Parts: sequence; structure tokens; C-alpha cells
Amino acid sequence: MMMRPAELEGVRAGTIDLAFRRWDRPRVKVGTRLRTAVGVVEVTSVEEVALSRLRAEDARRAGAASLNALKDALAARADRPVFRVGLRYGGTDPRETLRAAIPGTAEIVTILAGLDRLDAASPIGPWTRTTLRIIDRNPEVRAPDLAAELGRETPDFKKDVRKLKERGLTESLAIGYRLSPRGEAVLDHVDGPRERAPRRAGTALPRTIGAPATRALRAVDVHTLEAVSGWTRADLAALHGVGPIALDRLEAAMSELGLGYAT
Repeated sequence: MMMRPAELEGVRAGTIDLAFRRWDRPRVKVGTRLRTAVGVVEVTSVEEVALSRLRAEDARRAGAASLNALKDALAARADRPVFRVGLRYGGTDPRETLRAAIPGTAEIVTILAGLDRLDAASPIGPWTRTTLRIIDRNPEVRAPDLAAELGRETPDFKKDVRKLKERGLTESLAIGYRLSPRGEAVLDHVDGPRERAPRRAGTALPRTIGAPATRALRAVDVHTLEAVSGWTRADLAALHGVGPIALDRLEAAMSELGLGYAT
């Protein structure tokens, strides 16, 4: 179930607890836990409803500007039924905890055995170590650029990186990836330790602000929310690529840390 960044932010904030979708059949079920850019979103209910039964309260709870706006959003695929999906925020993604967990030697052996199974099942042959190495050498580099360097199609490359992410070995950034501390420990076990640039102190920019805003912020050496708090909203708005939606999402993310724009 795809959700827009604004919906995800609303679920996390508790202002959105419904979603409406046109499906030929239910695509989620009660109890489904969706791992998203803001954390885990739980499905609490799924039911088919008639479009005529929707009310203004439904629109408000779904984050729509009005009942008419909600109905307009559901105008496409009118031959399919409407499903009302209950949602709630389920907390941070458990993979975040896993990424920070440094494995011991015995656990690394188990992790490597799992990577061997991925390699053996792949139609392109071994890929796991090569992918870890290219991400380690090129943090925060776009997936298409990494895929091109390996001579791979971007969708297939991204699908394989997600398999590494499931094991807590990589982290997805607003642009590109980096190895997690867990991934670094595994790769160092294989290749020997290597010198890496220190990780930036602070809280990473939220992925929900989008690539254009992220590129604009990086261009002025703003890589964390703490650095964002040193700027006024007006000054950031003057940067090409940083629009009002990105500014609102930055503000919401900073507020969770007790931060805000400079005045």
C-alpha cells in the first residue's frame, strides 16, 4: 500500500487515521505492519464502502482538504470499489535498532551464510559483497549511478539493496545509501577494516523532504536537522528546490527534537 509523504507524516502525528483506496480487492489486511519512511504504520481495519456513504469527517481523518477533494481523489478507476483502511502509527522501524547492533564473530558468520544463500539464488551470480562495497565507497550517491557502475538495471539493483536493508546492513538516505554500523562490521570482517569518513553528528534529514530539497540543502552544507535549525525558514525558502512542503516537513521533524527555524 503506497502512501504519500503527507499521509505518513499525518499518521505519525496522529492527525490521520484513515486512508481510502480504489482496489479490485483488499491489498492489505488487519494487522499488516507497513514499514515506511516515518516508521511502522499498522492497519487496524479494512472494509469496502460506498462512495456515497463518505462524510466530511472521513475526509478530515484521511487528511483531505474537503469531502469533495476526497471524492475527486477517488474519481480515477471508478469501476473499482472503494476501501476504507484504518491506520495508526506503530513506532520506529525495528530495522533501525538492528542497524545499530554490532554483531560478534559468531553472528557475523551467520549473517555471511545468509548472504551466501542470496548469492546462490541470484540469476546474476554473487552480488552481496560487491553491493556492500560500492555503497561503502560511495555513501549518499544516487542508486542509478551505483547501478550503472555495476552494469545493472536500477530497479533490480534497488531490489537487492532492500534485501541487505532487511538484514540491517544498509540505510536508505534521502539520496542514496550508506552502510549501517552493522554492515560496516560485516564488511570489515570480510575485507579487513578500512578508514571511513566520520559519520556526521546529528539527526539526518528526513527522506520525506524529497531529493530536490535534499540536494539544495547539501549544496549549502546542511546535512542534519540540527544544521537546518541554524537557518531561518525564509532563507531556506530562497534555495532552489526547497519548497513549502519540504519546509513544513523539516519543521515537523525538528519539532520532535525540540528544535525550530532560527528567527
